[in-house]
Amino acid sequence: MADLTAYRAVLASRVRAQTTYRLSFGLDLLGALLVGLVELAETWVVFSQVDVLGGLDFGGVLLVFGLANICFSVADLLVGHLDRLPRYIREGTIDVFYLRPQPLLAQLVTSEISLRRLTRIGVGVAALVAGLVANEIPDPLRAAAVVGLALVFGTLIFCALFVSAAGCQFWLVNGAEFTNAFTYGGSYAASQPTSVFGTGLKITFGFVVPAAFVGYLPTLVVLGQPGPALLPAWLAWFLPVAALWSCLLAGLLWRAGVRHYQGAGG
Repeated sequence: MADLTAYRAVLASRVRAQTTYRLSFGLDLLGALLVGLVELAETWVVFSQVDVLGGLDFGGVLLVFGLANICFSVADLLVGHLDRLPRYIREGTIDVFYLRPQPLLAQLVTSEISLRRLTRIGVGVAALVAGLVANEIPDPLRAAAVVGLALVFGTLIFCALFVSAAGCQFWLVNGAEFTNAFTYGGSYAASQPTSVFGTGLKITFGFVVPAAFVGYLPTLVVLGQPGPALLPAWLAWFLPVAALWSCLLAGLLWRAGVRHYQGAGG
């Protein structure tokens, strides 16, 4: 309980620090909002040229985009600042975290919270609501259940991806761009109909990095579509399993990375 109180105090101080300068905070929120709107506009541009993509129309892709964007943005809000770990390792400041009597990962997670992500979450919520309104949903109860699963376990999948990427930084030199291919690349893949990918990418973003479980598979269930052979819609109900796999992998990579680190020296 004492640790939780300390973590709450640290997070509260981070929130106060970001909101003290209101103009700067407002510009940060506006910038994040524009990023989310540009990503949504990219989807609209594609569907200004085609009616159906990967078996989904624009209304269906709004559901995919909304689910993926909400889950990634919440994960980015909570743990996205772990991508600063390479800088801490290069500068040797990571050693300070090792000296404190709290878990290293908990310290890094509570070291920052990016409130500007809130507006990106808002863009995702708007897209999800628009998608639900625009589509005929054959079974509303089933749709509500799978959307709830997607929001909870999809966020957990992205949190695990950030932790996995951070764990790899203990071995890689300036490897942030490489791991971003799986975190931010996973976000992009999750916001697209996975059926348009080749077999290799379907396996990668369907089972290795389970991005398809976040947006595409739940959307198939909501719309009552069967899905392609490699990624049938019923796999969406295995979202907890996909999240468990992601968390186990993240735990292994993080634990191995922490044990591998020997210190900055000097």
